[in-house]
Amino acid sequence: MAVHWTLGGDASDPHALAAFWATALGYVPEPGYDEPDGASIVDAEGRGPAIGFLRVPEGKTAKNRFHIDVRVAGEPPWDWAARTGQIRAKVAELAALGATVVREERYRDERGSVLGHVVMLDPEGNEFCVA
Repeated sequence: MAVHWTLGGDASDPHALAAFWATALGYVPEPGYDEPDGASIVDAEGRGPAIGFLRVPEGKTAKNRFHIDVRVAGEPPWDWAARTGQIRAKVAELAALGATVVREERYRDERGSVLGHVVMLDPEGNEFCVA
């Protein structure tokens, strides 16, 4: 049986970072969680883990060891043109919310080169991918 778990992260502004990730993932603020130095978001359908953010005094200094992959294209098999459009639309949405595009990664197969995923930074510099 799986264990109920929460992904925790440090933040200089936990409420702003929680708002960014709630939009990115389609999450909502966790009901009843109201802390000035912390914020928590949950999957309203109860499928995904909660994600909590706690205020810390120090800034991010190195690459994060875990990261979130935002999988907008669902599961294979894919229509590669449609998948590329879904990825690009999500990247544009997240960039408008303060994320930064780092690079695109391409996959090569019998069709040639296709967009695999886009590496981004959230508003506090944490790496994540959109695929």
